Amino acid sequence: LIFVGLTAYDTQKIKELSARIDARDTENFQKMAIMGALRLYLDFINLFLYLLRILGKRR
Repeated sequence: LIFVGLTAYDTQKIKELSARIDARDTENFQKMAIMGALRLYLDFINLFLYLLRILGKRR
């Protein structure tokens, strides 16, 4: 379950980065939010594909 660990790691990194960025700097804050959302989206897609592979092998 590598992708679960990767998702947890990315979540912690996003939290750390959001704490460092000044909320008044809206341009950088929005860029970071979009990049973080994209990273988590890709993590969940990979996790879903991994589960499909596991369940597909049982047939």
